Amino acid sequence: MTKRIGVILSMLAIWLFALALYAFYQLNAPLKVEEPVVVSMEKGRPLSSFFVTLEKNQWLEDSRWIMLVAKLSGKAHLAKAGDYELNSGMSSLDVLDRLLKGITVQYKITLIEGQGVREMLRRIAAHDKIKQDLPADFDGIMKLLGLQGHPEGRFYPDTYLFDANTRASVILARAQVRLESVLAQEWQNKEEKLPYKSSYEALIMASIVEKETAAPEEREQIAGVFVRRLENKMRLETDPTVIYGMGDRYKGNIRRKHLKEKTAYNTYRMKGLPPTPIALVGREAIHAALHPSEGDELYFVAKGNGRHYFSATLAEHNKAVRKYQISKRVKEYRSTPSQDSK
Repeated sequence: MTKRIGVILSMLAIWLFALALYAFYQLNAPLKVEEPVVVSMEKGRPLSSFFVTLEKNQWLEDSRWIMLVAKLSGKAHLAKAGDYELNSGMSSLDVLDRLLKGITVQYKITLIEGQGVREMLRRIAAHDKIKQDLPADFDGIMKLLGLQGHPEGRFYPDTYLFDANTRASVILARAQVRLESVLAQEWQNKEEKLPYKSSYEALIMASIVEKETAAPEEREQIAGVFVRRLENKMRLETDPTVIYGMGDRYKGNIRRKHLKEKTAYNTYRMKGLPPTPIALVGREAIHAALHPSEGDELYFVAKGNGRHYFSATLAEHNKAVRKYQISKRVKEYRSTPSQDSK
């Protein structure tokens, strides 16, 4: 009898050892994927559903072992929803570790300097990994974000990383907080005696600078012209504000009749700054608006190579207009600078 029990125990030990070896193999075997795949862990779904998906696709031979490990660890409930990238170098233990640490695929969206809020919203709406929750109207969007006023220029242009199905409002909230932080930092270090009553007015000026030039070295000089015009009670007379005020009516050209229209954004007719920014604004343009170049220039005209000619007098400016805009307009006229244009 004792000998029989010993045999049974030996067989049981061998069986348990074999089972342990099999479990070790299943837990450490590489996934059977030929190239990286992205698998979603849906919010509200149990962890087992993720590994069952792997098993159904034959990327994992037996999901029961990894689920047993997850259950014994007491951490299965910590798995984070999102998209996960899996590859052939990973085992089921590696996958579980990623799920528990929330190492999800990070998607990105770039909000671009100089674009308007409508273009920004279209870009967000077109992203298939963003959950769309924004109202159709500006007032509704601002209310959802807990903000007041107009949304133009209120979001910082940058590249934002996010998990799959992140709400559009969450991304906008991040961009808005970032803009306020950058603006506050720059406002704190501004030059003295600027003609702005608030940081918001500086943001409006920065948006004009952003639209007027794509040449980084010109930003402070452009800002200097506009600051001096404000200080001298002159109209800003800047085309980008007119274009913004025209909205969908703008078809690529500004005509004389457009410059005569009385709108809040027609700086050829109204004095001072327009009521809101006219585009998304980067830190460099904000810095330029708060650190304008000194000088006596009051005018500038596009030279056709992406840069501008600056003048202190109207006579000099008119001469430059004739040179660059009329008689000697270059064939390959451009509004943004090429690599080698000076």
